[in-house]
Amino acid sequence: MNLRQRLLLMFSLTVIVAVAAVAYTVSLRTREAFAQADQERTNALVAQFHREFDRHGLEVKQQLDRMGSSEEVSRVAFELGRGGESSAYLNEAGILAQEYGLDFLILLGADGSIISSAQWPARFGYKEPVPEAGAVPYLSKEELPQGSAIGMFASKSIRSGENTVFLVGGERLDKEFLQSLATPAGVQIMLYRVGANGFQAQDLMSLDGAVVAPEKYQPLIQLAIERRTEANAIVYTTADRKDSMFTAAIPLMDRAGGVVSVLLIGSPRRELIALQDHIRAVALTVGGLGILLAIAVSLWITGRVTRPIVELAAASRQIAAGDWNVSVNPHGASSEIADLAEAFNRMTAQMIEQRERLVQSERVAAWRELARRLAHELKNPLFPLQLTVENLVKARTMAPQEFDEIFDEGTTTLMAEIQNLKAIIQRFSDFSKMPQPQLQAVRVNEIVQRVAALHQPELKDRGNAVTMILHLDPNLPVIAVDPELLHRVLSNLVLNGLDAMPQGGSITINTAAREDSVRIEVADTGTGLTKEECERLFTPYYTTKQHGTGLGLAIVQSVVTDHGGTINVESTPGQGTTFIIDLPRSTAAIGANA
Repeated sequence: MNLRQRLLLMFSLTVIVAVAAVAYTVSLRTREAFAQADQERTNALVAQFHREFDRHGLEVKQQLDRMGSSEEVSRVAFELGRGGESSAYLNEAGILAQEYGLDFLILLGADGSIISSAQWPARFGYKEPVPEAGAVPYLSKEELPQGSAIGMFASKSIRSGENTVFLVGGERLDKEFLQSLATPAGVQIMLYRVGANGFQAQDLMSLDGAVVAPEKYQPLIQLAIERRTEANAIVYTTADRKDSMFTAAIPLMDRAGGVVSVLLIGSPRRELIALQDHIRAVALTVGGLGILLAIAVSLWITGRVTRPIVELAAASRQIAAGDWNVSVNPHGASSEIADLAEAFNRMTAQMIEQRERLVQSERVAAWRELARRLAHELKNPLFPLQLTVENLVKARTMAPQEFDEIFDEGTTTLMAEIQNLKAIIQRFSDFSKMPQPQLQAVRVNEIVQRVAALHQPELKDRGNAVTMILHLDPNLPVIAVDPELLHRVLSNLVLNGLDAMPQGGSITINTAAREDSVRIEVADTGTGLTKEECERLFTPYYTTKQHGTGLGLAIVQSVVTDHGGTINVESTPGQGTTFIIDLPRSTAAIGANA
């Protein structure tokens, strides 16, 4: 990922996170504000409900007080006290309920038996709990011939002599009761009558009559009944979430603590959802504009900053590839980038100058080293040549027979030393014109085995035994190398190992397949090398032997380098030396030379 992409990603993430955080915070605070408003509205309606509840209870009590002071009730109580038949007053409760505007009215005897019932005359003679003296108005479920109803009840006792008659009256909690509540626009108030047969949709009523999707309210109603306390939930009546209601369910209990009804207050969430959708749309719009702005800013920044950096990187790669005559144009860049470009140009100019001086110094040093080595190599055969010539000059004064003997001996020496000089010159000539590798598809293990077989007789003939150990990877791939040059490299390394073990030891050759190369290791258990010797080991004409030109390992390195590989040495004095060769896998070369 380049700098432009990173800047774009960073700016875009910043905008997205910032917009999302603001939108989430505003939406959360809005939801909390609406929830608080709904709760306050619910609390106000609940308080209003309780006030209406108490008012209806007071009205019922007042009506019973008036009824208890009337002549009709006093007469009934008096005659019953004198032993009158209670069946004579079977319809009295219905007449009194109609006269005093009550929905429910029951006349009970002192033992709780029903004397008259306005809502269910057939219950004459049934037993009811005797009302408590001074009982406050209460909520109760009243059984009717067809179902049941919820009402606000009050009671009053009428005493006539030794006899007592109880009046139990009440008003229905129905649509008319709900209509008496002043509800805000959009708020839905419902009342559910708890029955004995579980949830029944027809027992849920509202101001508007039928309730939409009453089964949606069942879990909330059940929760309020089970907990006997207020429960809140969002009720989705349709597939459109804008039609959802924040609904509070308040259980209404009778004197025994049983839930007889549940009051539901639903606040619409349409405005909240519309506001949330608006906030989301604004956030998406702002986020999109922010991303476009981030793209523009990132493009501007990359144009001002990254383009010069890209040019610097490209120039650096050109220098690494060997093109030293490269420079960077600092125009149009910021001051810091321009300074960097100018410093880069100065650096390349200095590097070119230093490279030229270094090349010149290396060239002079190479010639000096070559002259030194050549002088050293030629010095040894020249000395016997000089002596031989001097002896021949002296022999001319001797007798012919002695001259012939010295002449034959001298010419033999001259020919031998001349051949030595030719061999020295040939070695230097071979090093100066190393042949280019002729790549072929080769199995490295086979070349290693050939080298081991070639030197096996020499190992047996040595006075001190040397063991050859091979660890060859059977899964080694076929690679493109020159088999003759690779054979020469391995033979040279084996000979170096033998020279390093005058007291005997072992030479181990390992092969292994790596991810992108084939590794060959040639290790000996000889005298080892110091760190300084390892650093100069591949330098031409450098040798640690008493006899040798110092060209063997230089040739090895040249061959490995021509194959695109690398060679390294690891050594510890007294513990041996390991040469490590890595040759690249070159399938293209194999195909070209197959």
